[in-house]
Parts: sequence; C-alpha cells; structure tokens
Amino acid sequence: MAEKIVSPGVFTNEIDQSFLPAAIGEIGAAVIGPTVKGPAFVPTVVSSYSEYVEMFGETFDSASQNFTFMTSHAAKEYLRHGNTLTVCRIMSGSTYASATASILSASTEIFKLKTHGQGAILNSDSTQDANGILPSGTDKNIRYEVNGLSNRKGTFNLVIRQGNDSTKRKTILETWNNLSMDPNAKNYVAKVIGDTVQVIRGTSPDKYLQPSGTFPNKSKYVYVQVNNDYLTPNYLDNAGATSSAAYTASLPQNHSGSFGTGNDGLVSHPMKWYQDVETTNVQGISLADQTPYKDALDLLGNPDEYDINLILLPGVTNDMTNGSTIIDYAIQKAESRADCLVLADPVSYGSAITSAVTQAEGYDSNYAAMYYPWCQILDNATGQYRFVPPSTVIAGVYAFNDKVAQPWFAPAGLNRGGLDGVIQTERKLTHANRDTLYEGNVNPIATFPGQGICAWGQKTLQKKSSALDRINVRRLLIRVKKFIASSSRFLVFEQNNAATRTRFLNIVNPFLEQVQSQSGLNAFKVVMDDTNNTPDVVDRNILYGQLFLQPTKTAEFIVLDFVVQPTGAAFPE
Repeated sequence: MAEKIVSPGVFTNEIDQSFLPAAIGEIGAAVIGPTVKGPAFVPTVVSSYSEYVEMFGETFDSASQNFTFMTSHAAKEYLRHGNTLTVCRIMSGSTYASATASILSASTEIFKLKTHGQGAILNSDSTQDANGILPSGTDKNIRYEVNGLSNRKGTFNLVIRQGNDSTKRKTILETWNNLSMDPNAKNYVAKVIGDTVQVIRGTSPDKYLQPSGTFPNKSKYVYVQVNNDYLTPNYLDNAGATSSAAYTASLPQNHSGSFGTGNDGLVSHPMKWYQDVETTNVQGISLADQTPYKDALDLLGNPDEYDINLILLPGVTNDMTNGSTIIDYAIQKAESRADCLVLADPVSYGSAITSAVTQAEGYDSNYAAMYYPWCQILDNATGQYRFVPPSTVIAGVYAFNDKVAQPWFAPAGLNRGGLDGVIQTERKLTHANRDTLYEGNVNPIATFPGQGICAWGQKTLQKKSSALDRINVRRLLIRVKKFIASSSRFLVFEQNNAATRTRFLNIVNPFLEQVQSQSGLNAFKVVMDDTNNTPDVVDRNILYGQLFLQPTKTAEFIVLDFVVQPTGAAFPE
C-alpha cells in the first residue's frame, strides 16, 4: 500500500536489485560397480578416498591374496582431484544378504542385529578357540557381546567388537548401555540403535529408495530388526505378568556371538573375479542379468535427488555380452537427465583399434564419450600392477580439469589431460593410430616421451558435425543450464509480468558475462520480453526465454607454415 503523502518533503524508498544467486558447488561423478562392503543399491556421497574405503572397503582377502574391484580404482583416481563422488554398490541376483545375528532365542527371534552393508565381509561365524579368538583373515569382520544384564531394571548392554579380537584383548568398536526390550521405554533397543533400512520401490525406469523403519540409525555397523508380532507382553510372558515383568523376562543372556549368513551375491568364479573382466562377468557381477546395473541407473535417474556430472561403469565394455545394452541404458539416463556425461569403454583389454572404432559406431549421442586404450596403474592396496579400462583413469582428468579451470575447457592435452597415475598404456599409439580413433569418435590416450601420458582428444559420440560433438561445449551447456535452472527456480509461481522477467535477466546476464570473461563464450544474447511472451503464452502460464550462445572452440589443430626465404627477401606485412 502506497504511503500517504500530505505535506511537501523528500521521501526515499529502497529497491534491492542486488540479488546474488548461490554459486553452484562442486558437482561430482557417479560410479556404479561391485565393492568389498557397504550398502547395496544406496547411492552414497563420499568426499575422499579414505571415506570411500571406510564405507565400501578397498581389498578383498582370499586365502593369501588380496584383490581389488575396479570400482575402487575409479573412485581413487577421481578423488585424487575431486571432492564429491556418488557411489552405488551393486550386487548380483536376489541372494545377497546382510550378515545377521539372532540375539535372543532362535525360536522367537524377537529381534535381530543386521549389518548395514550386505555381503560376507562382516561375517565372523567361524569357530572360536578357547581364548575366544577367531581364525586369521577375520580382521574386517565384526561380532557382538551382551553384558551388564540387569533383571531388576530390565536392561542389558550391547558391544560391537572387531572380528579378530580376543576375549582377553577386546577391540571395541561401539558400546550401547542400558538397553531395554520395552517399546515404550526411552532406552528401547530399536530406538537407541536404529531400525531403518532403505528399500527399492517402484518399477523400471521409475525406481526409488524408500526408508523402512521407525527410528534413525545411530550405529555405524548394525541396525535392529524387530519382529513386532512377538513384541507384546502377552507373548513375552505367557503367565500374564505385568508389562515390565514381561519385557524383563525377554532379556538376552550374557554372551558373545558373531554374524553369519551374509552373502555377496557374486557369481561363482575363480579368484580373478576381483581384478579381471570377462565377457559375461564384471568382477563377480553376472552380465547375464542386467538388473543390477539398470537398478542403479534407475536410482540415479532423478536429477533433483542426485547431483552428478559423470556416470562411470568401470569394467563394462561395449564388446561384452550385454555390455552394450547396459551402456546404452546409461546413455539414455544421461540424455534424460540432460546434465551429465557417460564415460563408456568401447572394448576389453587387448582389443584392436579397429574394434574400438567399430564399437563406438553403434552410438550417436553428445552425452557420452569413449577412450582407448587400457591403462596400467599401481594398485597401492595390493602392491600389484593392474590394467584398467580407460574410463577408470579418465574420470580423474575431468576432476582435475574442473579443479584448475572450468568445465568448458577441454579435459585433454598436456596441460589438463595428464594421467600422472598411469604407468603405461597397453599399446603406444602412433599418429596414424590416433587419426583412426579420432575419426571414429574415440578419444586416444597418447604417450609422448619426456612429456607424459594424456588424453589426446575430446570428442563426444555424436556423429553429426556440430559444436556439440566436442566435450567442452557439451559440458558448457550442462553447467549453464544447471546454473540457470537452479538459480531461477525461485521465480516459479511468481507473477508472469515484466518485473519477473527483469529479475530473471538480472540473474542470467551477469552469469553469462562471467562465463564469457572466463573464455567459455564468444558472445551471447538473452531474450525474454513481449516478443516471445505473447498474451497466448502468458495465458498458458508459461514464462518463455531464449538464450543465444556462441561457445568458444578449442584449438585442436595447430597448422604452421614454415616458409624458407632467400637472403634479402622482404617479410610479408
């Protein structure tokens, strides 16, 4: 309401047009694959490799050997320079399960403890010796101990221990004191420890995670699974005692035990599952069933829930049985999200250059890129050299590029495309080899003596020649669209008038000017006025804008004419 002005004077108003939208933080990659441990099919963000190892593990011990998954290598290479990685652990089939311990009578199973991560790694159900020591190789396992039992108070203590400790020298990971079986008590076991688990719901392609449980998880290792059918005073005490007496009667005994029945769901295969890739098996994950990869991609399909700019499928190659189907599904998800790039691998280790080009020919998308050849790295966890697919190490190049420059710079060349962690490539490419690959939209990984190994190309898999057949332009548009969508979201449901249009322009124009000043654009123009917001458009509740962009191109070909002149000749002006 306007201020009533009666007598003469000077009147001031403040109009704040200095709104500064929040800058987009680091947007990281998503990696899908098997891991040593951790929650399955729950996309989880980690900010360092040590955090990754804590949650998903690094090595798998089998007999006297240690093995690693390619998922771990991809995570390590990316997190050398990046700070945000979304990890989605996958498992095969429907047989995978969390390790479980029945704390109470097996006949009633009023409640169980279950590990947060599925698989065998947390199992320690081997036979203990007289000192309570488990066999070697159980250092990554856990077990539990019940003590401090009080029938008078109806409480007990629960301890989570390391699997390879002993009765005399305990390694205690967590302690939970004064637990109760009474659901109405503040120290009720499920309330204190937590009973929430993520469950996959929906049907493909619209799958999502739904939390199941009543209380948030407070333990790093376990959650409580309660059988509510048995959790009643009448059941717990068949003699009709009072409630408190009933719950007291249901207490566990003082004892220690271990977790069992954990299953990794991996296909039966020689020990090399953890390092080699074969036509039907990616490190224990059977590609005969594409469901694990597709489930993970479905879960990552919502851009409002998961903020990513790359999708990695380390070990899945286009020449594998069903590998091309999985890669194609990933590209469809990237195109649907319209904000990320798939780094796909064309061929298995040892494949010819012509084979890599042939595999790439089956795609036509500017939301995907392929590289060749495989690269050798040092696996610090095992002390062994490993050959890994190119996407495993190239992801780190993208992270480094975004760290030292901007997404609209090419993640290639000696300045930003270096692969410091690569010892050698499976073959040294000649200039003719690089020509063959680049003409087929496969980006070479080149070796230059004395200068290093680097990504030597930045083509997408788009067949048509346009600005979008280059990675830097595609990533420029991803970043621009993401920023504008995020910063202008607050204008939705505002009045569709000139004031709202001005607010939009006041956000977008300064941002694009900044991109231009940072060598992302040669020129741009934003149109949002009466020319494109006609009465018909406004009546349909649409605010319409057009952004005209001229992306900066990269200098991929430097052509130099060396002109030798006779003595005394004049140089051209």
